[in-house]
Amino acid sequence: MRYFDELNEREILALAVSNEEEDSRIYADIADGLRENYPATAKVFTEMAAEENEHRRRLLDLFVSKFGEHIPLVRRQDIRGYIPQKPIWQMGALSIEAVRARVHDMERSAGRFYRQALGRTSDASIRKLLGDLAEVEDRHDEIASHLEEKVLTPVAREKEEEDARRRFILQVIQPGLVGLMDGSVSTLAPVFAAAVATHLPWNAFVVGLAASVGAGISMGFAEALADDGKLSGRGAPLLRGAVCGLMTTAGGIGHTLPFLIPSFYTAMVVAVCVVVVELLAIAWVQWRYMDTPPLSAAAKVMVGGALVFAAGVLIGNS
Repeated sequence: MRYFDELNEREILALAVSNEEEDSRIYADIADGLRENYPATAKVFTEMAAEENEHRRRLLDLFVSKFGEHIPLVRRQDIRGYIPQKPIWQMGALSIEAVRARVHDMERSAGRFYRQALGRTSDASIRKLLGDLAEVEDRHDEIASHLEEKVLTPVAREKEEEDARRRFILQVIQPGLVGLMDGSVSTLAPVFAAAVATHLPWNAFVVGLAASVGAGISMGFAEALADDGKLSGRGAPLLRGAVCGLMTTAGGIGHTLPFLIPSFYTAMVVAVCVVVVELLAIAWVQWRYMDTPPLSAAAKVMVGGALVFAAGVLIGNS
């Protein structure tokens, strides 16, 4: 590897060509990754990729006129101290915020490169092009904003935001709510049956812990295997399964932890209070994300929870 200060004008231009080609492909990859869920935003990055290709063409024309047809392969990773750009495929699922931060870093890095390259060249035509490109890269945030204003109309932006909200509900909220409801309600019967039958908080805690973990594993597998998400649009089955399983376990653990209290009656009172909080949380999620009327949501979960709680107490007293 060599230091940037050791490069001659021919190698600096070759590196600039390589950088612009790589940046163009990164923008194209971003556009491809966003196209399905954010088509208007993807169009912005398609146009930015085309602009980077135009920079590459101008650099190529200048290189050929100065140094001939052969361009040596000089890349970012060949220069000591230069931080290579991380490929888009290594970023996983693309979010708008992460993409914008990535683009901002790329443009700042490109502008810094051209300003450093200016200090390493003496040819007037090379200096002029590098200076022009440095200025363009410094203004790319403005250009990106202009493209967003032109392509991302209020209607397009609203549609993308609504689609993003819908995906969030389908992929996270819905499986999480199913898990929370199952964990909070279905484990009431075994936990309180064990507590009432034995009057030993530790026994109730062990039963509740086993029921919560078992239910979490079962619900996680059931959610992940029920739907691959391709036709329903519900996203990655592993994500949904993990969310559902964790929320199921959390829902059961919540009213199980109070039974670590040695006093039976104190543990029962605290556990009942936790159950009420859990059921209200479920009702709030239904109101907030499912547009269920608050009174209706609260009534449904309270009635269901009361029935399961009563079943556990009756079984424990039998």
